[in-house]
Amino acid sequence: QYISALLMIGPVLKDGLTLHLTGEIISRPYINLTLQLMQDFGAKAAWTSPSSISVAPQPYQSVPFTVESDWSAASYWYQIAALSPEAEIELLGLFRNSYQGDSRGAEVFSRLGITTEFTPQGIKIKKTGKAPERLEEDFVDIPDLAQTFVVTCALLNIPFRFTGLQSLKIKETDRIEALKTELRKLGYVLTDRNDSILEWNGERREPESHPVIATYEDHRMALSFAPAALVRPEGIEIAHPQVVSKSYPHYWEDLKAAGFSIRESAL
Repeated sequence: QYISALLMIGPVLKDGLTLHLTGEIISRPYINLTLQLMQDFGAKAAWTSPSSISVAPQPYQSVPFTVESDWSAASYWYQIAALSPEAEIELLGLFRNSYQGDSRGAEVFSRLGITTEFTPQGIKIKKTGKAPERLEEDFVDIPDLAQTFVVTCALLNIPFRFTGLQSLKIKETDRIEALKTELRKLGYVLTDRNDSILEWNGERREPESHPVIATYEDHRMALSFAPAALVRPEGIEIAHPQVVSKSYPHYWEDLKAAGFSIRESAL
């Protein structure tokens, strides 16, 4: 986000801007998304080497533009499909050739038995296949999908090993610790290594009798744990549900429209 913020002011600076990035570059697709959109609006900005980006002093231009829907938000509907006995869901406004790196979530979900059909209006997703015995994935380019897949795999009893999670400790909360703590409430014992790897080998413990999922002021904690209601007969309780307003303010209304029963409780 710091990199994107600097890039976006580059075209209006007198001499433009050159960024030299040091260390391992994580979340590179998010940088590419910024560059592509800048180019769409007339800016001259591009990688000049694997670690350097140049932005020319060439102001933006007004152009007609269709804003794509959010693939990160779509991941929770893929999750709902994966956790349902059967499902067919249509999501509008998503593009086949998306600029968004998180569109790769569709490919990862295909390994969990969820197919994606692109239509002129968006996509149709369907649960068709069986889940694998184990899932391994490098999330260095798609860290915002980590919570979706961690919760999904645990609830489907699919052991996993997810790498490339080094940015999760400096997101809205320490997402690695948050996931370990909250899934432990549901009976799943996760382990982490090197501040960048999260795995579950199938170890279980007795779940809490009335777990309340803490959200740590992190929208993705609420978004990713809510679908757990599909596999828990007693449902799921989410603390501070208003945190979804950061990225998906109508999430609870959309879940209700899809048939979920949602009520507020006094904590």
